[in-house]
Amino acid sequence: MIAPAETTHNNRILIVDDEPVNLKLLDKMLRAEGYINLVSISDPRQVREAYCAEPTDLILLDINMPFLNGYEVMAQLKELEDPLLPPILVLTAQTGKEFLMKALSEGARDFLSKPFNRYELLARVRNLLDAHSALRLMFDQKGILEEMVSKRTAEVVQSRLEIVQRLGRASEYRDNETGRHILRMSHCAALLARQIGWSEERCNLLLHASPMHDLGKIGISDTILLKPARLTDEERTIMETHTTIGADILSGSNNELLETARIIALTHHEKWDGSGYPCKLAGQAIPLEGRISAIVDVFDALTSERPYKKAWPVDEAVAEIQKLKGTHFDPELVEHFLTILPEVQNIQQKFSE
Repeated sequence: MIAPAETTHNNRILIVDDEPVNLKLLDKMLRAEGYINLVSISDPRQVREAYCAEPTDLILLDINMPFLNGYEVMAQLKELEDPLLPPILVLTAQTGKEFLMKALSEGARDFLSKPFNRYELLARVRNLLDAHSALRLMFDQKGILEEMVSKRTAEVVQSRLEIVQRLGRASEYRDNETGRHILRMSHCAALLARQIGWSEERCNLLLHASPMHDLGKIGISDTILLKPARLTDEERTIMETHTTIGADILSGSNNELLETARIIALTHHEKWDGSGYPCKLAGQAIPLEGRISAIVDVFDALTSERPYKKAWPVDEAVAEIQKLKGTHFDPELVEHFLTILPEVQNIQQKFSE
């Protein structure tokens, strides 16, 4: 007697044959070998439902049956696109190479002609179950490894975000702007990007990169950065270098987040008409990340209180943004910004000082 491995005793086996005598015979043979989780099906139309009810490890399948033949049953199972479809052992009275080749091409793993030898049947059942158990083990291990990689990747991404956020905070300590401005500006930038149809992934990239837009201010002296009076032309020229300083700090990385932050740091003071700085870019030559950041940065600055100024009322800030449409700001982006104004105000309220 061929003794199956202990791990196969509880394997679920579907026996599909329209002849009750055959079902009883197969059931008896398998139970005598210790297989206890057997499901006998005489109507092939019930196979799909039975298969979906519980994980199945092996299917013994007849070919010539009413309603659905064995090939059609295999086609139904293929449609499920189960990555762990169990092996199918075809048992049929049909003989000839063409039947064998068709069964194998339709998805059968093995083929046994009726009448079959009991010991040969049991040997093939055991081998197919062992092979499927090994495949399932590999599949489970792959899933575990993928989960571990995913978790580790998430940890790395989170670490990068923390570094980025801390870099953004570094610039906050250098002037009169606050962390709340950084939050409002970055969330509004992502909101505007979403409004113009950016993917969620790209919006999140902008959300996490835009807090570093003024990183270069850490390279500007306090006498200029914190000067309460109007800057001289010379001081203004030095102040404008915070864009290139920030871009330089963030340059040289192949990380998409840092590269996006570099672009924003460098271009968020460019103007649509080419009168901005540092590169005098105009129109669509200004990266879209910079154009988006310019609008939300200016609007939040206008509507925020600073030691040297009071907050503008929203309607006056909106009028200023509209006034600068086509000169300072991308006209199309301004229209999109006005559309989402209620949501912008919600963000301002959520992250108020």
